[in-house]
Amino acid sequence: QVQLVESGGGLVQAGGSLRLSCEASGRSITTYAMGWFRQAPGNEREFVGAISWSGYSTYYADSVKGRFTISRKNAWNTVYLQMNTLNPEDTAVYYCAAVRTNTDPPRRASDYDLWGQGTQVTVSS
Repeated sequence: QVQLVESGGGLVQAGGSLRLSCEASGRSITTYAMGWFRQAPGNEREFVGAISWSGYSTYYADSVKGRFTISRKNAWNTVYLQMNTLNPEDTAVYYCAAVRTNTDPPRRASDYDLWGQGTQVTVSS
């Protein structure tokens, strides 16, 4: 069973950057598509972006496109979310998720099988 652990969250000023990591343990994630989601208080969990199992394809929500970048290092069993030009609306708990698929990664949270515990990102104005 794959276990996911996020790290890298914290407090940052508007305009700043953070890089989140999602490290998998238990088995290799080379056959898993990986997604990032976020949830702010009172809001539903929303799609941020995803990366295919190969790393060749990435997809982003419109709200983060051009500011966030997802990458993966399968040899390290780790996926990253580089977040630049952060603004207060990006404040949320960020989750990584995994699903075993060789097709395009899904955008719906319900399509993912495995989840990390989340890491808090707070952007101050």
